[in-house]
Order: sequence, then structure tokens, then C-alpha cells
Amino acid sequence: MIKKCSFGSMIVGDRIHRSDLMIFPDGRVEDGWRRASGHRLTTSDIQRLLDAGPEILVVGTGIYGRMRLLADLHSKVKENGIELVVQRTKPATLEYNRLRQSGKKIAACFHLTC
Repeated sequence: MIKKCSFGSMIVGDRIHRSDLMIFPDGRVEDGWRRASGHRLTTSDIQRLLDAGPEILVVGTGIYGRMRLLADLHSKVKENGIELVVQRTKPATLEYNRLRQSGKKIAACFHLTC
């Protein structure tokens, strides 16, 4: 579960992360996540999350919502039958925690700054 989120940091479980991160359906967290084009999110940026077979993908677009999803990502997610939730990072963390309790396979990626 995500315990806290603020500009530039997130606490997942008992660990503090200070870089963008991905959370896989099995609960594994990988920080240091980078996108090829900065504030533009493409399918290739999250292909490993998609390959993990989530039912729902939560995307946190930054504290101020500056990260944008490109059209190819929307179509790829839909093509794979994955529900997509896109919000600014702080509300996205709350939705991630809520969805985790549903028992579904949830994956997420979070931009922690702008």
C-alpha cells in the first residue's frame, strides 16, 4: 500500500522512493523509472507493466498533472482489455490503494514531481 505521497517522494510499504516508479501486480516496486520523452508517456515506457497482465493500470501524471499520455497508449491498453485510470499523482495513489483492496491485478506508474 502507498502510505504517503508528496512532491518528489512516495512511501510504499516501509520504503521511501524519491524517483518516479512503477508498481507491478505482484507488488514489486521499481523506482528510477524514466520515460523516453520526459513528460510524454508511451506504450514502450510501460510495456513491462502491460506484459505483467494487469486488469487495471493506474497512471499518476505528476503532482501538477504535467505528464501526458500519447494516443498509442490509450489504444494499446484498450486492446489488451485493461482498465485505465489516469489522475494527478496524489489522487491516483488513493485510487490505487482502493483498487488493491478489490482483489484485482493492479499495476501502476507514478510521476512524482511536476
